[in-house]
Amino acid sequence: MFDPQKLADLRAKYGTLAGNEIFDPHFREVANSVFKDSDKRPPPYAGIPSLLHAPLRPDFAKTKPSDIDIALLGIPMDLGVTNRSGARFGPRAVRNVERVGTYEHFLRMAPMANLTVADIGDVPLSSRYDLAACHKDIETFLASLVSAGIVPLSVGGDHSVTLPVLRAVGKDRPVGMIHIDAHCDTSGSFEGCKFHHGGPFRQAVLDGVLDPERTIQIGIRGNAEYLWEFSYDSGMTVIHAEEVFAMGLAAVVQRARQVVGNGPTYVSFDVDSLDPAFAPGTGTPEVGGLSSADALAIVRGCLGLDIIGGDVVEVAPQYDPTSNTAQVAAQVLFAILCLAGSALQARRTNATSFSPARK
Repeated sequence: MFDPQKLADLRAKYGTLAGNEIFDPHFREVANSVFKDSDKRPPPYAGIPSLLHAPLRPDFAKTKPSDIDIALLGIPMDLGVTNRSGARFGPRAVRNVERVGTYEHFLRMAPMANLTVADIGDVPLSSRYDLAACHKDIETFLASLVSAGIVPLSVGGDHSVTLPVLRAVGKDRPVGMIHIDAHCDTSGSFEGCKFHHGGPFRQAVLDGVLDPERTIQIGIRGNAEYLWEFSYDSGMTVIHAEEVFAMGLAAVVQRARQVVGNGPTYVSFDVDSLDPAFAPGTGTPEVGGLSSADALAIVRGCLGLDIIGGDVVEVAPQYDPTSNTAQVAAQVLFAILCLAGSALQARRTNATSFSPARK
């Protein structure tokens, strides 16, 4: 029933407020981090695009600044594809996505409010033609981030780029991994090449930078199952897409948390994990996959794990006139940013709590 007094009260409370004036303490804190001193915001479609609209810091390769907590970067390389090329344009497509962040409503987090996050540009590659050289460039560049204590979040590029990233983040100890994909990517070499996007995780295990017992692969399906016996033989946990639907998302998330435990964990998200109805813009689409909501639920469910890096790969925008593939890639990247930011703050808190007392 219409209540004139309630309307009068609402007019008195909200009638003259600007958009940045919020009563709820949590939302007011977020708004203050976004609006600063006025209710004016830059239009999302103006200016130079960046990953998640983070500040651009392309000076990193030359100046190696130490004030960045989390670096967003592109890896525009797809020399390792086995089907359709085009993931080299993935970073550019994700940068062009508007209105992602700064607030993650489900996790109730605004990671850029308390951490220094920057788009540091693309990995400088020495060759457009040499896959092995590109992998070396990626490893070297990512190692410089890791050595500076910066958490790397990358946008590929084909999935072969994750191998040199893991070599950098797993150099001192093998890491666990939450891998969301249509394919296990643990096959052997083909035509004399072991660096293609179908086998990075076999090589990462053999290199000693990825712990297979702490690796879970979610959403697996398609016609290449016979190529992935290494996943099972090495001790990886594989959950097929059909099992995701049968188990339910809560059970999948619980299993992922059990597998990776409390150790350092990397998140790798291939957009072909999604059904092509949600993400047609990829090189190896597989029907019967996850929905965008499924993927976000799984990633969000990993909050609290020790996430030390992550990537979103295989966005090939030319196959998707709707831009939906890049949209979901950006949203998943933002969710991973929330996980990584939370984990970084937890590591810093623990380091402070357990540091020796000063005399």
